[in-house]
Amino acid sequence: MIAGRDFEMNAATPRIFIAATRQNDGKTTVSLGLIAALQKFFPRIGYIKPVGQRFVEIEEQKIDEDTVLMDAVYRMNCPLVDMSPIAVEPDFTRKYLQAANNDALVKKIQGAFDRVAWEKDFVLCEGSGHAGVGSVFDLSNARVAKLLGAKVIIVSQGGIGKPIDEISLNQALFEKEDVEIIGVILNKVLGEKVDYISDFARRGLKRKGLDLLGVLPHEQILCNPSVELILEELHAELLNQPPNLHALVDDVVVGAMSAQNAIQFFKRGILLITPGDREDLVLAAGATTNPNSDDKMAGIILTGGLRPTAAVLKAIQAMPVPVLLAKADSYEVASKVHNLIVKTRPADAEKISLIRDIVAKNVNVKKIVDAL
Repeated sequence: MIAGRDFEMNAATPRIFIAATRQNDGKTTVSLGLIAALQKFFPRIGYIKPVGQRFVEIEEQKIDEDTVLMDAVYRMNCPLVDMSPIAVEPDFTRKYLQAANNDALVKKIQGAFDRVAWEKDFVLCEGSGHAGVGSVFDLSNARVAKLLGAKVIIVSQGGIGKPIDEISLNQALFEKEDVEIIGVILNKVLGEKVDYISDFARRGLKRKGLDLLGVLPHEQILCNPSVELILEELHAELLNQPPNLHALVDDVVVGAMSAQNAIQFFKRGILLITPGDREDLVLAAGATTNPNSDDKMAGIILTGGLRPTAAVLKAIQAMPVPVLLAKADSYEVASKVHNLIVKTRPADAEKISLIRDIVAKNVNVKKIVDAL
């Protein structure tokens, strides 16, 4: 029996817990790809992110962003609130330390898991950050994996020395909770180094009693933000109605040159950042952009809160690429775009397709299934 419960939690449905050595190492990428790959063995797969830190509000419920993504891609046929039972709001930790309610949180997670696992052949559980994240409210990833009776896969960034050092730290906490680690997946490894990293990482991990389950090559497209993401993160204003906001930004150009010299940059994947009073650049971009071409710029951000004149705003309305107005100056906007944490979104069809292919080709899924 589970402590504090009057029923026994589902122990029959196979499950794994995807952990990582740090935040943004690729747990969601791996989870997204693994669900597709595992469907060959388990047709009906459930998903749960027991503790979420980045969430959106849906029907007055705080739902983790990754849960929204998984449900949109795989139609999990389960209430979102069960797939994302705990959202760590800004004052969550303070409230917990004032009046610890661990038993209630444990019941909430385990009850949600039971509902997620109902009539499923398999459940994928996604953690949040490294093994110790959540320790302050007694729900570290290691502890949650233990509560769910799940075996663990650790995701780490590519390399040999640093990743294995960090994996060892995480391994110690999982072992303290008596949680079995199935193996490790290394993510974002440069293509030319995949074979070399695979060979030596496998040797290094074997010395720690761990299996290398796969090495995922770095794909730049997965790190490129969409204009829609930039619009939201900058809290910018959209000045026109372009056909879509899902174009990916390959590179950023700060418009500090003449319009004549800037024309060479008005090409596919470029995000132009320029002060709002550089109307010459805006008009040049509009005049040289073919609305029927696939090689259009990703978009333009006008900075400094400088709203163009009525005549230029009219020209912007006719432009086929998104034009945003941001309050910050060009340097600050460029810095924010560069430092954006890019998360895969439901509308990122190209990225999602690529992720499925990468995981299917580079992860030993059979080994995972056998370990269960």
